[in-house]
Amino acid sequence: MGWQYRNVALALCTLAFTATMVARLAISPVVPSIVADFAVSKGAIGLALSGMWAAYALSQFPSGVLADRFGERRVILTAVGVTTVASLLLSLSPNYPVFALTVVALGAGAGLHYSVATSFLARHFEQVGRAIGIHVTGAPLAGLVTPVIAAAIGARYGWRTAMLLGASVAIPVFALFWLRVRETPPARPELTLRSRFELGPVRELLARPEIRYTTAMAVGGAFCWQATASFLPTFLIEYHGQSPATASALFSAYFVVHGASQPILGTLSDRIGRDAVAASAFGIGVIGYGTLLVASGRLVFAAIPLVGVAMSWGAPVQSRFIDHLSETERAAGFGLVRTVYMLLGALGSVVVGTLADVAGWMVAFGLLVGLLAIEFLLAAAAASRASSGPL
Repeated sequence: MGWQYRNVALALCTLAFTATMVARLAISPVVPSIVADFAVSKGAIGLALSGMWAAYALSQFPSGVLADRFGERRVILTAVGVTTVASLLLSLSPNYPVFALTVVALGAGAGLHYSVATSFLARHFEQVGRAIGIHVTGAPLAGLVTPVIAAAIGARYGWRTAMLLGASVAIPVFALFWLRVRETPPARPELTLRSRFELGPVRELLARPEIRYTTAMAVGGAFCWQATASFLPTFLIEYHGQSPATASALFSAYFVVHGASQPILGTLSDRIGRDAVAASAFGIGVIGYGTLLVASGRLVFAAIPLVGVAMSWGAPVQSRFIDHLSETERAAGFGLVRTVYMLLGALGSVVVGTLADVAGWMVAFGLLVGLLAIEFLLAAAAASRASSGPL
C-alpha cells in the first residue's frame, strides 16, 4: 500500500466511522422531545440507548470474523449501508417499541465498522497509536457538529427530522468508500465461520493476563463514554439549568476537545507508553466530572475540556490491545475484546438514566467519578510495573 493510498484509506475509514457515529449521536440532543412524544421515562430511553450500544458491542467480534472471511472493505460498506437504512427508519418510528428496536438495529449495523477498520489500519501503519488516534477522531468529528445541528433541527422541525442526519452523511461516505478503497482480500478465507466461534480459543484469548488487565481498564472507560454520549446534554439542561442550545454547544465543545486529544494521546502512547497516558486521561476525568458535579457558572464550561480529554482514553488503551495481539488475531481478536468491554460499558446509558430518575444527577454522575478513579488506579499500577516486565 503506497503512502498516498494508505492515507486516503485512513481518511475514508475515519469518515466512515464519523457516519456511523452521526446517526447514533443525533439521538442524545433530542432525548427530551422523544421522551415527551412517546410519553416514556428517561430510563426507558436509556434502556433503548443501552440496547443500541450493546448491539454495537456484540457486532465487534462477528465483524472481525466476517472480515477474515470476506475482506474488510465489504464489511465496512455493510456497516455504512445499514446505518443509512436504520437512520431513515428511525424517523418513521410510530411508537416507542419500534423506535427502540430500530435503535438497536442501528447499533448492530454501525458496530460492524470499527474493529475491522482498526485491524485494516494496523496492518499498514507502523505507528499504530497515531493511526488509531486519527481513526478514533471520527467520533469527535461527528460530535463537533451533530449535537448542535440535531438540536436546531429538532427544535424547528421535530426530532424525527433530526434522525435523518445519519443518512445524509452516510450516503456520500458510502459512495466515496466504494469508489476509492480497493477490494481487500480476506486474511483467513480457508476458515469456516463456525470454527471462529468455538469457545476454547475465545476463552484462551480473554484469559491472557495482558488482555484481561486491558479489558478491565476499558470497561469503566466505555461505561463512562456511553453515559456521557447519551446524557451529557440532558445533564447540563436539568442539573445546571442550561438552555438546550447552550447544552448542545457544550456537547459539541466536548467533542472538539475529544477529537483534538485523540491523536495526541495516541502519539504520546507510542512514545512514552500506553499505561502512563491512559492513567493521565482517567485522572483528568476524575477532576473533570467531579467539577461538573460541584461547580457552577463558568467552572462548568471549564470542566468540559477535561471531560473531553478523559474520554480519549481509547487511543492508548486500544493500542495496548493491539500490542498484545498477533497480526492474524487482530481482526477477530480485537473485535472480541471490544465486544466484551463495550457490552459491559453499554450499561452506562441505562444505569445512569435510571439513577437520574430515581436518585438524581448527583448520584448518577457521581458514579462516573468513582469508576474513573478505579480506572486511574489500574492504569497507574500497570505503568508503575512496566519496568518489571509483563503483568
